[in-house]
Amino acid sequence: MIYGGWFMGPFMMLVALGLIIVAIVVVSRLFGSGSSAGSALRILEERFARGEIDREEFEDRKKALSR
Repeated sequence: MIYGGWFMGPFMMLVALGLIIVAIVVVSRLFGSGSSAGSALRILEERFARGEIDREEFEDRKKALSR
């Protein structure tokens, strides 16, 4: 048997499992679970709540996002 065979087998399995987990995380962040329109609407609502925009501008922009 090759020296370190008992150690390298499980170690390589852990490395492979780690790479699979990293790949899943990267893909999920690239494609995301939320839509950009939902994010934009959330930002618009926050700006309205802070008083940065008035109701008319809020409604106009909300309509534009729903198209």
